[in-house]
Amino acid sequence: MGLHLKEGADDDLAENHEINVTPFIDVMLVLLIIFMVAAPLATVDIKVDLPASTAKPAPRPEKPVFLSVKADQRLFLGEEEVKAESLGATLDARTKGKKDTTIFFQADKGVDYGDLMSVMDNLRSAGYLKVGLVGLETAVKK
Repeated sequence: MGLHLKEGADDDLAENHEINVTPFIDVMLVLLIIFMVAAPLATVDIKVDLPASTAKPAPRPEKPVFLSVKADQRLFLGEEEVKAESLGATLDARTKGKKDTTIFFQADKGVDYGDLMSVMDNLRSAGYLKVGLVGLETAVKK
């Protein structure tokens, strides 16, 4: 049984050229909910205290090269104070030009992060790409 509203109308339905956006909206709402749940998990809001480490210390080379930054931003290569401008030349003299030598970098807790990055940039521009960060060793918690 069928019902025709118009007399003489074709049995063919007219083509619909509009896109059905309902599945698109459903997918977008699901993605929105996923991102609303996941976004707070991706942010880091934890105070970081980096100088201490519980990791097993790596073996030291026979003659390690230590670069230290004091709280007043003075640089020391071993026991010798060096200027930031002459850091590359002093390292070349100490390592006999071997750029693959690992430089052990340690800094006081009070040193600004920007100052640390400028020293690391000086190391990179001098060609020393192997840098080991040194921290305090703490006992492993059981």
